[in-house]
Amino acid sequence: MDDDGPAEGGARDQHRRVRERQRLRLGVLVLVSVLLLGAVPVFFGLRTFSRDPVFDTLDALDVPGWAAAKTVDDVSGSRWCLLDCRLRERTVTSERSPQETAQAYEAALARDGWQRWQVARCPEKEEKGTYNCWRRDELTLDLWVRAPACVPPPVDGEPAVVPTPEESAAAQECAGSLVSVKVRNAIDDERTRPQPSTDPSLTGEDPYPTLSGDPLGELTPSPS
Repeated sequence: MDDDGPAEGGARDQHRRVRERQRLRLGVLVLVSVLLLGAVPVFFGLRTFSRDPVFDTLDALDVPGWAAAKTVDDVSGSRWCLLDCRLRERTVTSERSPQETAQAYEAALARDGWQRWQVARCPEKEEKGTYNCWRRDELTLDLWVRAPACVPPPVDGEPAVVPTPEESAAAQECAGSLVSVKVRNAIDDERTRPQPSTDPSLTGEDPYPTLSGDPLGELTPSPS
């Protein structure tokens, strides 16, 4: 019996060490699982927080695939209108004509709840192509569809040179069209505010003059 005592004690120690290693391994697996399960929501939360939801709205527009062959997004300003409100800009390359592309986007905007907005300064200046404005909730949207700028192919292996207006008119017509979308907060869009009846750029006069000095003017002394 004395000979069996050390052997049994060694076996118990070995079993204890095995159980400790198993518990340690299980603890590591639980810790890794918790970290992974926590990291995934944090990752998607940060992604959602950093991406402007307006672009998700534009992504959801039901336009054909040919009308959104290539998309480039750009943002400026603050989403919470700190100093400057946010301006969202999207440039899209379409594979079909400007007329067909404009019809596709206008129909998609109408289906998505956007209302056509008839307002002055839409556009700010006359532009070629189709330009119209829309409103939905607290947002305004400018849609501009036009033919792409054409650059003639290089000659004899020389790099392409941006043509002058005369050369551009004679250049080979480009296929497809270019779409520009600008989305602003309505409170930051000057066109939602009262507009002057006269364009000051045409008259050179301030439509909202500021009175200076005494508004009553100088009193004319009465004859004594």
